[in-house]
This record gives sequence, structure tokens and C-alpha cells, in this order.
Amino acid sequence: MTTTFTTADLIDDHGDTLRSCSTQFRRYGGHAVFSGPIRTVRCHEDNGLVKRVLNTPGDGAVLVVDGGGSLRSALMGDKIAESAVRHGWAGVVIHGAVRDTVALGTLELGVKALGANPRTSLKDEAGRLDVPVTFGDVTFAPGEWLYSDHDGIVVNATRI
Repeated sequence: MTTTFTTADLIDDHGDTLRSCSTQFRRYGGHAVFSGPIRTVRCHEDNGLVKRVLNTPGDGAVLVVDGGGSLRSALMGDKIAESAVRHGWAGVVIHGAVRDTVALGTLELGVKALGANPRTSLKDEAGRLDVPVTFGDVTFAPGEWLYSDHDGIVVNATRI
């Protein structure tokens, strides 16, 4: 879901009820501003679960991927991101790397990641789906709401 908001205004309006992610992500997707209910994947250098989830109906959700901060291989590239667009995902936040960054920038999808690496990851579907994941001083729980813009990412227990 793409809406009109700024994370700074959300913080001003809602204060400490919002959690602000301290991790400094880079923007790769075509949408700079995105929001939606959270789904999660925890994995390490294996994007099998990421691919499987983004090939299912997103209904405006944001997939938060805890890749442990590894930059050794990409957890998403253009093909998986194109599938996310086709299936109605609002965005993907990856605590790890992506690839095909020029193509990602042309897609109607919010994408944030730590960096890029052309190396592909394993495809074994090792990891966990829809469990709380924590990075950047924030725990991202499935069903909570994520708001992302140029200034950063904030999370709230419910939709604002």
C-alpha cells in the first residue's frame, strides 16, 4: 500500500507509541514511500522462503527479511521482486543484500536493503516464516504495521 505520510510527522503525531528502526537502509525500489502490515522471514544467505512468500498474494503487505545483516549474497533480485509486484506486495525490507538494483528501481515496489551483491544465495528454503525478527532496535512482528519513507522506517502495533 502506498500512502501519503512522512515518518517524521508520524513520530511527531504519535511519539513513543511508534518504534523507529535505527538501521540505515538504502532505497532500491521504485516506491520511496510505502506501508503495510508486516510479514516476516528469518533466513541466512538462503532466499528460498523469500521467493516462496513473495509468490503468494501480498494484499498490500510488507515483507521484512532478517538476513542477519549478511552482504555475502543477495536475498532478492529483479525476478523475485517482479513476482512481488504481480502478487500485490507493497514493499520488502531486507536486513541483508539485494541484486539487480537498476531493475529494482523501475518496479512499483518499495525496497530497502543494507547493500547489494551480485552473488545469488542458496535456494533451500532454510529459515523461519512469520516469526518476530529484531534489528535496528526494533522487533518486527507479523501483523503490525510498517511505514517507510526517505527518512526511515517506523513500526506500530496497529494501522495509523
